[in-house]
Amino acid sequence: MIEFEINGKPVSVDADPDTPLLWAIRDEIGLTGTKFGCGIGMCGACTVHVGGRATRSCITPVSAVEGTSITTIEGLSAQDNHPVQEAWRNLRVPQCGYCQSGQIMQAAALLQDIPAPTDEDIDAVMTGNLCRCMTYPRIRNAVRQAAAAMTQGNSDNG
Repeated sequence: MIEFEINGKPVSVDADPDTPLLWAIRDEIGLTGTKFGCGIGMCGACTVHVGGRATRSCITPVSAVEGTSITTIEGLSAQDNHPVQEAWRNLRVPQCGYCQSGQIMQAAALLQDIPAPTDEDIDAVMTGNLCRCMTYPRIRNAVRQAAAAMTQGNSDNG
C-alpha cells in the first residue's frame, strides 16, 4: 500500500510502485479531472501539485509520492473559486477544455512562485502546457487577471 494525502484527505493505493500517479488518481481514487494527454510529460494535461509543486502525473511513479500531499484540480478550491479558476471563467479561456485542468494547475503554481508575473514569466512557465485549440492569449490574460485578483486580495487582508 502506498499512502499519501490527496486534496486534504489521506488515501492508500494498492498499486505497483511504478504505476503512474495519473492512473492512481483516476482509476484507483476516482478523480477524473486530471487528464491523460501524451503519457511522456510533454503536454501538461496531467499536471497536479505534489508538495505544492506543479508535477506531471503521467511520468511520476506513485511510489514517489508516498507520504506527500497532492492537489488535483478537484482540490484546488472547494467552491471552484480559486482566482485562477475565476479568471478562466471570466475570460472564457477554454475552447474544447481538455487541457484546461493542467493549464489551471500550472498557472496556480506559477502565481504561488511569482505573484506578479510578467508576460515573459507567464510564457516561460506555461510553455510546457500545450493547448491544441491555441487559447494561449486567453490563458496569458487569465493568468494576469488572477495575479491582479490575488494581489488585490492580499492587500485587502493587510
